[in-house]
Order: sequence, then C-alpha cells, then structure tokens
Amino acid sequence: MELVEICRRAKDVKYEVQKLSTQAKNKALISVADALVKRTDFIIEANRKDYDNGLSNGMHQGMLDRLKLDGKRIEAMAEGLRQVAELEDPIGTEIEHFVRPNGLEISKVRVPFGVIGIIYESRPNVTADAFGLTFKSGNAVILKGGSDAINSNIAITTVIRDALKEENINPDAVQLIEATDRAVTTQFMQMKEYVDVLIPRGSARLISAVVENSTIPVIETGTGNCHIYVDKDADLDKAIPIIINAKTQRIGVCNAAESLVVHKDIKDKFLPLFGAAMKEKNVEVRADAAAREILTGAVPANEEDFGKEYLDYIISVKTVSDVSEAISHINKYNTGHSEAIITENEETAKKFLNEVDAACVYVNASTRFTDGFEFGFGAEIGISTQKLHARGPMGLKELTSYKYRIVGNGQIRG
Repeated sequence: MELVEICRRAKDVKYEVQKLSTQAKNKALISVADALVKRTDFIIEANRKDYDNGLSNGMHQGMLDRLKLDGKRIEAMAEGLRQVAELEDPIGTEIEHFVRPNGLEISKVRVPFGVIGIIYESRPNVTADAFGLTFKSGNAVILKGGSDAINSNIAITTVIRDALKEENINPDAVQLIEATDRAVTTQFMQMKEYVDVLIPRGSARLISAVVENSTIPVIETGTGNCHIYVDKDADLDKAIPIIINAKTQRIGVCNAAESLVVHKDIKDKFLPLFGAAMKEKNVEVRADAAAREILTGAVPANEEDFGKEYLDYIISVKTVSDVSEAISHINKYNTGHSEAIITENEETAKKFLNEVDAACVYVNASTRFTDGFEFGFGAEIGISTQKLHARGPMGLKELTSYKYRIVGNGQIRG
C-alpha cells in the first residue's frame, strides 16, 4: 500500500477510535495480548529471520540484543498490554473546571491527538507497546520501524490487526509502513495533512533526522548518556550492585549507565571494588588520570567518552572534588535522560535532585528503572528528554492533548 493511502486510512479511522468506549478498548487490548502469546511461534519465526540477517551483516551486540525476541519478551509485550488495559482511560477526564463571573462554565478535558506517527529502529517490542498506548488513548497509529526488524514488525502488526478484526474494530487503527527505503521515511515526515504528531524512537542520528526534516510536530525521545555519581558519603554495599545493574543488565537500552562520577575522597576505597566488578562483567573502563592511578587496567578517557552513549560493555570514569563539580560535569555531558547519586547524606541528595537537569533523577537506585512498565504506566511510547508537552517515560496521559468545553446560557461578549 502506498504511503498516502496508509495516511488517508489513518485519518479516516481516527474518529472511529476516538468513539470507542473504555470497555471496548480494554477488551481489544486483552484480546491482542492473548493473541501475541498464542502466536509466539509465528512471531519468533519472523524475528529469527531478522536476527540472522543482523548477524550476517555484523550488527553490534547491543543492537542484536534489542532486536531479539523470545517467549519471555513476547509475554512481557503481552503483559504490557494487559497493564495498559487496567489503567484509567485518560480520554474525557476533566483536568480543570471553573465558572467565569459571566456564568460561562469552562472545562478543560483530555482528548486524543488523532493520528500518531512513530518512527523507530531495531526494537520490535515497540510495535506492540506503541499500539497499546496509542489505542487506549484514543489515537490511530502509523508505525515505521527499521529495516533490521521488518519481518518481526510485520508479524506483530499482523497479529494485532487480526485480533482487532475479531473484536469488530477497524484494523486500520494500527498500520505499518512496510517500505524500507529512506525516501519513504522522509516522505512520511512530511505528511502533516494526515498525521498530528510524530514520535521518533532510536539512535541520536534518527532522532536528529526526524527533528530536522519533519513538518509534523515532533515529541523528541532522546538517547541516554546516563551517569551514576558515587558520593563521599556513599554506602559502597549499595553502590556496586546498583552500578552492575545499571551498566550490565542490558547494554543496548537508553537507561543503561554509561558514565561513572566518583568523589575524590572515596576513590581509593571504592575504585578497586568497582574495577573488580567491571572486570568480572567484561566491561572496558575509560578513565581520567586520577582514576587510572587506581584502575590500572583502565584506558585513558577523552572528551568524547564523557558524552557518549556506548550501548556496549564500556563505561567512562570521572573523578570530582565535590557534589557541585559532579553536577556540573553531568549537566555538561548528559542527554537529559536519567542520572543517579549514591549517598547517605540527605542534604547532598537533595542538592543533586534539585540541580541535575534530567527527566529522571535517582537517589540510591539504578537508572534502569526509567521505564514506563517500572513506573506503573504499563508500556511506554518512549522516554522524552525534551521539556515541551512531555518529559520522561511517556504513558497514556502524554499521548493526549486537551480541549476546552464551554457551556453558556445565552452570554454574548460586550
């Protein structure tokens, strides 16, 4: 199907989706979740083609991890949809209500965007997540996944659309652009007549391309150069497990820790423990001169290292003299995603929380919790690192706009 036809269908169906009752949407979401699990073998067979192609093409390990689906990950996709079904429907909820002196009664009410376009890379789980959140929030969605995951995305979308048909819901509520050439992606960014908002999810290069070329309003989801700062008052028994989790649980995700910042007063005691933990996990350490005095196996870090999202078994290390220097370093090099401090000092923690410029700021916890599922949003559409409209994990409410409903009794303006 040609792109214009896909967009036209989405514009036509958006009013049907907006009129669906909460009960109908929830029932459909559960049906889709069940269908994903029931057709796991069908999805894995398609995913295996993509994974094998990735291996043959020398795809990076972190990207292969993002691409791969198994029974557990498909069940997680289904569970995300079930959680979305259990969440409160934001559509029609009243944000604000007031009466003017002239008697006009004004309500501010949540409404869908209409048609949401999502451009993403080798994360086939995004296909199900994006459907669930856009559908529950009353929107139609057009998906444009990367060529690396095209077979997986086609399979997942097929399962979703088949399940919607079984529920007597127009399957065009979710459509996938199957063309894989970049010219079609660029053309999609120009479909302002049909698409109300565009959300890119992927690499810095992809996000930058969408922001620069789109004529459609964009909600920017960002890359994650996430830091963990180990303060002089840190509990090292907490610090090491948190860092291991944040750095190594999954290397190919935007909330993985890429940078470590260490207070100079604790480096002699802490860095040997850190170095041993990273060696055990086969993580390469790139450190400044002060840290390399202790981390003998580390390689020198340069300016680029401090600002890089590795998506790999690599971490940078910077030593600082106090929390203020740590905050300055983080605010200079971070991407506005997720930052953490390990400390038992309440005042230091408060300063870090108040002054670090990021969507999510943690005290004594792993950055890996920056996730819609972990925040109780069900699935997520992405992590917004911008400040207009939405910031942080984007759930149902972030996929709505609002309108004013004004009820009068014959008032006219003088």
